[in-house]
Amino acid sequence: MSATGAYRHLFSPLRLGPLTLRNRIVFSAHLTNYAADGHPTDQHAAYYAARAAGGAGLIITEEHSTHPTDWPYEKLIHGFHPDVVPGYKKITEAVHAHGVPILAQLNHNGGQASGMFSRLPVWAPSAVPDPMFREVPKAVTVAEIAEIVAGYGLVAEHCAQGGFDGVELQCSHSSIVRGFLSPATNKRTDDYGGSLANRARILLEIVDAVREAIGRDHALGVRICGDELIEGGTTIDEAVEVARMVEASGKVDYINTSIGVATATLYMIEASMHIPPGYAMFIPSAMRRAVQLPVVGVGRFKDPLQADRALVEGHCDLIGVVRGQIADPDFAAKARAGHATDIRTCLSCNQECVGRMGLNRWLGCIENPRTGREAVPIPSPTIPGRRVLVVGGGPAGLQAAASAAKQGHRVTLCERSEETGGQVSVAASVPSRAEFLDVVRNLLAECRRLGVEIRTGVEVDAAHVQRERPDVVVLATGARPAPPWWAGGLDRVVDVRDVLEGRAEPSGSVLVFDELGFHQATSVAELLADRGCDVEIATPGMVVGQDLGVTLDMETFNVRAHAKKIKQTTDRVIMGASAAADGRVALQVLHHTVGANLEPTYDWVVCAVPQAPEDGLWHALRGCGIPVHRAGDCVAPRRAHAAVVEGHRVAVSL
Repeated sequence: MSATGAYRHLFSPLRLGPLTLRNRIVFSAHLTNYAADGHPTDQHAAYYAARAAGGAGLIITEEHSTHPTDWPYEKLIHGFHPDVVPGYKKITEAVHAHGVPILAQLNHNGGQASGMFSRLPVWAPSAVPDPMFREVPKAVTVAEIAEIVAGYGLVAEHCAQGGFDGVELQCSHSSIVRGFLSPATNKRTDDYGGSLANRARILLEIVDAVREAIGRDHALGVRICGDELIEGGTTIDEAVEVARMVEASGKVDYINTSIGVATATLYMIEASMHIPPGYAMFIPSAMRRAVQLPVVGVGRFKDPLQADRALVEGHCDLIGVVRGQIADPDFAAKARAGHATDIRTCLSCNQECVGRMGLNRWLGCIENPRTGREAVPIPSPTIPGRRVLVVGGGPAGLQAAASAAKQGHRVTLCERSEETGGQVSVAASVPSRAEFLDVVRNLLAECRRLGVEIRTGVEVDAAHVQRERPDVVVLATGARPAPPWWAGGLDRVVDVRDVLEGRAEPSGSVLVFDELGFHQATSVAELLADRGCDVEIATPGMVVGQDLGVTLDMETFNVRAHAKKIKQTTDRVIMGASAAADGRVALQVLHHTVGANLEPTYDWVVCAVPQAPEDGLWHALRGCGIPVHRAGDCVAPRRAHAAVVEGHRVAVSL
């Protein structure tokens, strides 16, 4: 809808220094890992251009390093090299083609880094090691502070030469400036330490240097951390005072906000679905009451209604929507057109965005196979207008159907259950994971918009396929639970799916055995604890649910597990199971780090273990004369992102 419709505040224009934004939706800065050898790439240009084409009001790129001592991760843009300017021009020209302004974020990560790539000591205000990197930084001298300030000015100049409409100073979650501002990391006794005015001195010097470099015809913003959420760190009162200082300089056009630090409290910066939307709104709200500059609010904005409400209630002037536009580049355009229900809403699962960053891979999205591949053209269909039969309505099948229909094929999807969703629907039945169901809702809505014929309650076999006589078949039949070798056929040794699908109702003492290291075991453990069971999670690994750390779910799970009295046991391997005299399950367990053999008993054992591919139809159709493809768990049981990627890959190859 237009500015006079349902989201009139969200789609009202705003003056930002020399810029006029057509709406209040900001694609805020975030890491992408798209850089190559310190340079921006064509993928950067395509990625940002897609969000500009999708209607964002303002785009702010990922950080550009301002000094050779700042190289915390491999694929970082080295803005201090003059040869980045041609790459900058490609990005800005691609975005400006859609009439959208674009800013570059400037940063020096300070002590939140490592010398692994630079082979130099990391710089920080004081020799306080970061809890993640565990590397003692070098406390910078006054002369080196001047060098840091000059570096910001130099990179700002490069950005102006490259066509950016301005720059934003990263002074929040991972920044040497935040390190100076925070009493937890600034222990100096000179003019850059002690009082808040002293700790903010470097920030104001950088503001001066950058404004001089870019002039008044470019916008300048500052991103401030409102609460570090660490002992002795910056809190909202000091952050508001910093905002006032920034405004008083007369050289800044807006203030952006953040919460947490990018190591100790990272799980609050890129919060998962366990953290309520709008959780950080108190920060921009407090700053907006204190300053006249426009303020950007961030914090898991999932839909335009939520964003518009924050503006109406006066919490902020602009809304940072990052993961929402990673999932759907057309977030803004769909909202403006009155089609908010068509938005591919973010799951806040953090698997392919935050999670891939943590694994040093390029940024993607669990439900958008084109994220991170915008620069790669989709091939034309080998044979246009084919009749495609998709078997299976989980994420692989739904994505295959949607992508095939988008390519112009006539698609029919058959699902044997009464509803689509597959294992995603099962996983989302746990209350704390309900938002995960959005991947099914989003794909199902897309299939319907594209004219896919969806038949539920239909069991497809080889005879059914022969009757239909499609031009091509895509199998997405999923996976089935596979009991572990040691289960011995015991009735009280069950799979997590047996619990979630209602085939088993454990009670009493329950061991959840975790070989997968993800949400399967931890979610079911919480569910059983809520039902009154005495729950223990055991794993062969060193940490229960070890991959929850990658998606920033570990901290909040441990808080909940402690509250629910869920016991966690590591380094255990089950070697056998038998029925005890009282009907319980007697286990033979190896504590493998010390070689001890244990014989605990439980009322029930619930297994989160690898599944088996449901590939019977694949074998039945081989040699049938019709091309047959597979996607997702029926190829090899994995996680939802693999199903979505494969569904898309198969569809565009037809």
